[in-house]
Amino acid sequence: MKLVRYGDPGGERPGVISTGSDVVLDARPVATDFDPEFFESDGVARLGAAIAAGHLEPVDIGDQRIGPPIKRPGKIVCIGLNYRNHAAESGMAIPAEPIIFMKAPNTVIGPHDEVRIPRHSVKTDWEVELGVVVARRASYIDNVSEALGYVAGYTLSNDVSEREFQLERGGQWDEGKSCDTFNPLGPWIVTTDEIADPQTLNMWLDVDGQRQQTGNTSDMIFAVDHIVWYVSQFMVLEPGDVINTGTPAGVGSGKQPPRFLQPGKEMRLGIDGLGEQRLRTIATP
Repeated sequence: MKLVRYGDPGGERPGVISTGSDVVLDARPVATDFDPEFFESDGVARLGAAIAAGHLEPVDIGDQRIGPPIKRPGKIVCIGLNYRNHAAESGMAIPAEPIIFMKAPNTVIGPHDEVRIPRHSVKTDWEVELGVVVARRASYIDNVSEALGYVAGYTLSNDVSEREFQLERGGQWDEGKSCDTFNPLGPWIVTTDEIADPQTLNMWLDVDGQRQQTGNTSDMIFAVDHIVWYVSQFMVLEPGDVINTGTPAGVGSGKQPPRFLQPGKEMRLGIDGLGEQRLRTIATP
């Protein structure tokens, strides 16, 4: 299934697309929204049962805006330098353990919304990433082999970053990661039954029609199952939390010379099976 939310910001409604179909069904008989409470109450299984029973009606979303596929995650956990070629272009050593940082939940926007370049920014950058949506509470998962059982699905994520704020302002990475609009998600959450192996997915990102990033999740230093297991050893993962799993080489800060975003640019990005985003950048008022 693909979980999608559509409508104006703050008024999105939940829809679902069954496997092998392109018809959006109204998910409201099962879910008031795709939020942490939906995942906590085994919403994915309930939604699948409702589809199988024919209880959901088609809905014509027309040209309505596609919103982020989850209302608001409780937290966004990010993994830094998780692709070997990205670590190399950053001039940093391959990490011995996953590097964890956080991104504010209110950074989440839809897959075609406008990304605001922060005031005083000189180094706003792009990062195509595989996002993991947590299905159920995870604390001290015993074995890596169990970790994917805690995953509800996967989504396309853009971990937009301001590199000067992140690396040159004397603080931790969070201040370059949590600016307004800095985490476009979607267009949907794809449930795990449609993604046979999260470590075989091609990914790409263009800026103004020029390819900047090309990669595959097989190049991750730490695979999805290891990341979910590892994070659970340090914090409790709650239903509806999102984990951004890292980006391949090709970010603007790794270019020679470096290249960054300004207002009026267009980012397009995608991952196999997870759809595409198309985003314009604007100045922050």
